[in-house]
Amino acid sequence: MIVPGQRMPIVIAVKPVDFRRGHDGLAATVQNELGLDPYSGLTVVFRSRRGDRIKILVWDGSGLVMIYKRLDEGQFSWPSIRDGTMRLSRGQFEALFEGLDWKRVMARRIRAPAAAD
Repeated sequence: MIVPGQRMPIVIAVKPVDFRRGHDGLAATVQNELGLDPYSGLTVVFRSRRGDRIKILVWDGSGLVMIYKRLDEGQFSWPSIRDGTMRLSRGQFEALFEGLDWKRVMARRIRAPAAAD
């Protein structure tokens, strides 16, 4: 699997999109409907209406990469449908991609260790 950059944000476009859209159509959605820059390295996860498919759009510095996944059984765990986006941690993204309940993954900030005296 191509994994998103460690430092760049990962967001879910919460409202389902037309899955006939390709790279350019999804990039236009990111820019025009979500108000984000699709060429900034941001990772955007799109959901299908049925909830069993995802498309992921990432700019890798030289081109747009689109990843498509369909679950054989069941559905992905999604937030409630509304306009806008929702930010995910890398762990939550990986759980979502695996078809797990990403809402149960808690992101914690780890403090840098204090220098020894």
